[in-house]
Amino acid sequence: MTGRERRDHNSVPIGRRVAELRVRRGMSQQVFADRIGKSKSWVDKVERGVRSLDRYSVIQDIATVLRLDPATLLGPRQPPPTTAPRPDGIDAIRAALARYHRQSGRTVPPEQVRQQIAHAWMTYQHAHYAQLLRALPTLLDTVHRTPALLVPAYRITASMLTKLDAADLAWLAADRAVTAAASNPDATGAATIAVSQALRALGRDHLALTAAVTAADLPAHHAVRGTLLLEAGIAAAGGDDRRNADDLVDHAAELADRHADDTDPHHTSFGPTTVHLARFLTALHLGDMAEAVCRHESAVRRDGWRQLPSEHRAAHLIDAARAYLHVGNYTAAERGPRRRRHHRTRRNPLPPHRPYRHRRGRPQQPRLRRHGPTRHPRRSDPAGLDGAGRPG
Repeated sequence: MTGRERRDHNSVPIGRRVAELRVRRGMSQQVFADRIGKSKSWVDKVERGVRSLDRYSVIQDIATVLRLDPATLLGPRQPPPTTAPRPDGIDAIRAALARYHRQSGRTVPPEQVRQQIAHAWMTYQHAHYAQLLRALPTLLDTVHRTPALLVPAYRITASMLTKLDAADLAWLAADRAVTAAASNPDATGAATIAVSQALRALGRDHLALTAAVTAADLPAHHAVRGTLLLEAGIAAAGGDDRRNADDLVDHAAELADRHADDTDPHHTSFGPTTVHLARFLTALHLGDMAEAVCRHESAVRRDGWRQLPSEHRAAHLIDAARAYLHVGNYTAAERGPRRRRHHRTRRNPLPPHRPYRHRRGRPQQPRLRRHGPTRHPRRSDPAGLDGAGRPG
């Protein structure tokens, strides 16, 4: 290969290289998708550059099917990356999930466990992932003695693992939540939200759609039902099913308009603003980048945008940056998340919680106004999250 050819090879996006090599091997998109365990729409989006191909394990699977070295896909001037190390704590969560048949030696009162779970959700929604990652193994060990609280404990675990790209382990935790929900319709629906999210993260959009649609008829609570419809709509968009995606999100929008309230007992954040964000995601997954940008700019101007949890807004802004990149607005892609983050920290209402005070009892209001919600979960820790279940 000449120097000019190497330069040309490096300039070709990885998705296009996959398409060229697939055609050389005489494989259709469907055959190729079946061999790597993905959907045809997933392959099409990768080849068109709509979906990024940034996991080395997936690149290895593609290289195996195409019978070539992964370095050929990555480009000769790019050393093949090593498998990204798991963040500290994921192996501990995996071990805790494997100990589900054992019970912690220390009995914790159910009310204290309930407070620990509530604090875990607050920690997650404020994007304090490192602290939550350290606390979850102990929480899982503790909750096994309180079966009634298994569903929310497994749900928060699944949400955290999905966020950290450990979707296979997230699916296991979500499935445990569904099993623990037994015959409780609202709990089953809430657990299925986590199942659908994990399946979408695994690229199993059709299975995610089936799971969410099937469970959407169960819950009585409108927020759970509406969130399941949104999950189903996003999964349908991931499978290039535009009609179903639009219909499902429209049904969710009707629920959001009929049942507007500020209560969120199932930690769904469901409401008109999340419906707008779901419309953005469906446009993004369908490859309608210009529409996605319009949906984003409309959503962040809504009053409800500032009321969403920090982690929800941060995840959305990352997706919005991708949309801006695809339409060629590099300035907005780089500037938007920073501007929105600075704007929201001035008005980020904290959930009902014990006020965080200095050791001498002085409230930390100036710090909160300047830098946003900097409350350290381990310092406030009203529920004893990090110490739950440990031997005294």
